[in-house]
Amino acid sequence: MSAPVAPADKRRVDAPMRPPWSQQGLLEVFRHRYILTLLVRREIAARYQGSVLGLLWSYLNPLSQFLIYYFVMGILFGRAQRTEDFAIHVFCGLIVVHFFVETMNAGTRSIVRNKSLVQKMAVPREMFPVASMLVSLFHVAPQVLILLVATLIAGWQPDPVGLIYGVLGLLIAMILGTAMALMFSAANVFMRDISNAVSILSNFVRFGVPMMYPYALVAARFRGHTDLYLLNPMTQSVLCFQRAFWVGATDDPARTAAIDLPPDFFFLTVRALAISFAVLVFAQSTFTRLERRIPERLL
Repeated sequence: MSAPVAPADKRRVDAPMRPPWSQQGLLEVFRHRYILTLLVRREIAARYQGSVLGLLWSYLNPLSQFLIYYFVMGILFGRAQRTEDFAIHVFCGLIVVHFFVETMNAGTRSIVRNKSLVQKMAVPREMFPVASMLVSLFHVAPQVLILLVATLIAGWQPDPVGLIYGVLGLLIAMILGTAMALMFSAANVFMRDISNAVSILSNFVRFGVPMMYPYALVAARFRGHTDLYLLNPMTQSVLCFQRAFWVGATDDPARTAAIDLPPDFFFLTVRALAISFAVLVFAQSTFTRLERRIPERLL
């Protein structure tokens, strides 16, 4: 008679449902590039669903904004302000600020708005704020095209250094906007008032950067003590975009850069990038701590 077979050793393994931090989060999002592309296309298609003009609206909207600023700021108030090509100055800032604000607002609502997908799809939940950022980035292209046409008409003198600053300015807004979207999207699941608070915060962003007014005015008002003002990465983002397009469209770009841009411009740009990356790391850490409770709060 054979000896009784001992029951299999049952061990409890407390393993995380998802890989460790180094293999998840934003890094994991880009491993699901196909799904991310589908989400972005879905968001763009939904925005223009039932529209006769479709994507043409993405050109008409920024064009109408530029024309408003040109006639109101450039002609109606042209004698009241001394900033050269003020409409281009404002539109440069508007492109970057609108991209950041749109990313932050849409990203904040992204998880709640896609709760059915969040509960059913086994993908990183960071994918939804990132998809919102990419949709906002998609609409930057027609705005930049209109800006290019306007600056060329104004006599724009492009230079490689300025164009690099323009890319860096957009990169700062992209990183910081994604960070804000990550934090607020997770918080909005637990407290739906967050989305309304972010909308109010957007109003302060628009007037907290040198878009409706030149940086020279801030430096003159505070007598050069603008260290705290320049700590805001979005301030440097706007200035970089103005350095790329507006400065080269003025009659004397060297003089404009000396007066209307802060000193140590390269250092301030690198610092703004570093701050944006630090905020992104903090946002990812916060999102990771909260995301385990997200599905149960969406029920």
